[in-house]
Amino acid sequence: MATILVTGCAGFIGSHLTEKFLNKGHQVVGIDNFDPFYDRSVKEKNMQGFISNESFRFFELDLAEQSSLMNGLENSKIDAIVHLAGKAGVRPSIEDPQGYIRANIVATQNILDLMKERHIRKLAFASSSSVYGNTKETPFHENQDVSNPISPYAFTKKACELLNYTYHSLHKLDIVNMRFFTVFGPRQRPDLAIHKFTRLITNGKEIPMFGDGSTSRDYTYVADTVDGIYRIVDYLFNKDEVYEIVNLGNNQPVTLRDMIASIERATGQKANIKQLPMQPGDVDITFANIDKAKAMFGYNPQFAFDKGIENFVAWYQHG
Repeated sequence: MATILVTGCAGFIGSHLTEKFLNKGHQVVGIDNFDPFYDRSVKEKNMQGFISNESFRFFELDLAEQSSLMNGLENSKIDAIVHLAGKAGVRPSIEDPQGYIRANIVATQNILDLMKERHIRKLAFASSSSVYGNTKETPFHENQDVSNPISPYAFTKKACELLNYTYHSLHKLDIVNMRFFTVFGPRQRPDLAIHKFTRLITNGKEIPMFGDGSTSRDYTYVADTVDGIYRIVDYLFNKDEVYEIVNLGNNQPVTLRDMIASIERATGQKANIKQLPMQPGDVDITFANIDKAKAMFGYNPQFAFDKGIENFVAWYQHG
């Protein structure tokens, strides 16, 4: 069994992925800096199921501090890295581009330097569907031109993909850039729409709807995303000279109005909607072509959107 470094292991996707690796018999080295973007206690709760697992080691450190990263992992043997950590969110990135450059680009540079120094060859990197911007061609496929990002967040993710290619080319690192599409499910970040709307609806409060409700997202249930990441790591272990970009989406966009209706059904409560203008940096649609992921490593999303919403609401209500 391998030893996997998971950055952002206390986060939404990272905690689910860590559990999967541990359940499959792997060793996991986890890193998180408990970024104050949301409350530390949420992330600590995410880790409750594995923090005391004897196959798990945890380091609280900032990836953008290179010496902390190098020194912290000095005695850890690592076979592959899944780099999920970073500042998330399109709208906050418009207010703090420098913070996103540090947490996303500088941190990724440090991960790549760690790989070069320690002869770690395999990297799965968390990119984002936001790199596609407002392209009119749907569904989005990996060969599209993504040189027009419309938020600092999207820019940092595209920049990291390019950085990864440079290190692949210069230092023969095997890398897959994973473009995630609106991942949701239990433990979803509290700032994201499904979590936020569920909280407001169940508390009888007004929910903000930006635009007319026709914008759509390719919502992907967290278990499907985690299965895709796990398959990518397995793919990396069985291939050499790899540099790939793959979409990990669901291939079934859901409109904002339909998303709200699904939460209403799952909670049994009616939403009080306040319509607002579209927000800067938001895109009209995300829609993943997942043919490449299916062909490369058998990726095949299993969860229907409504079932995923039911699971999320049950988690939200019962913890």
